[in-house]
Amino acid sequence: MRRLDGVRGLLAMYVLLSHALPLTTAPLWAQRLLAHGQAAVELFFALSGLVIAGALERHGGRFWPFIQARARRLLPVYLLVLAAAISIEALGDPLSALPWTGAAAREIVSPGLPQPLWAHLLAHLTLLHGIIPDRLLPYGWVTLLGPAWSLSTEWQFYLLIGLAAPKRLGGLAALLLAVALLYALLPAHTEFSRAFLPAQAGWFALGLCSRIWLLSGRAAPFLACLAGLCLLALLGTPERALTALLWLALMLAQTQSWGGFWPIGGCSISAPSPTRFIW
Repeated sequence: MRRLDGVRGLLAMYVLLSHALPLTTAPLWAQRLLAHGQAAVELFFALSGLVIAGALERHGGRFWPFIQARARRLLPVYLLVLAAAISIEALGDPLSALPWTGAAAREIVSPGLPQPLWAHLLAHLTLLHGIIPDRLLPYGWVTLLGPAWSLSTEWQFYLLIGLAAPKRLGGLAALLLAVALLYALLPAHTEFSRAFLPAQAGWFALGLCSRIWLLSGRAAPFLACLAGLCLLALLGTPERALTALLWLALMLAQTQSWGGFWPIGGCSISAPSPTRFIW
């Protein structure tokens, strides 16, 4: 899917800059222009919903081969960067050498090693730091390596789809969307961070429905999920509906011949057994 692959590169650069600019002397207007990293991450979650089901299918729906492949893909670089972050934070507050940084930098850089260190380290090594309530491990989702919170969310999704090994993606997508809506309505959602899977479940559901659309040509599940995600945005942060509509534009670009400057074959997605992915 070359069009979506190109978008992935642009999103990665945007997220990188959104994390880097608060550490520089860039003017405030430039920082505000690149202050929508959350929206880019949400699009990444939708991309994961779209492609990870194919990764599971390539391993015959078997959990261990699938999760081992995911671990080989993520853990080497993640553990290397995590070790570097811990080494830097062990020396003291990294931002003390950057007096020009403001509050935005503090959101992504820890002032030092958190306590108890063993609990934060264990949570990060298992990539489960996003599921722990804040009252049990304060700010555990962003200590040690703040930008890695989304990796925990991704890992939770991998565990869910790997253990469920769904044959009907539509059913899993409906479940994820229902969980997201219910979670947004429950008071308990304030005890967890945005790294908790239910907080982002709607985006993964949108990606799964996108896969159904690309494989079968049936857009109804996708449109239903898109409407549910827009409703979810209105219940919380209305501007998130714009992110959902941007994903719709990306999908149209992938499925329609007018979606790029050069014709590249339109929709192209493969699965060993596409008939298994039905609503």
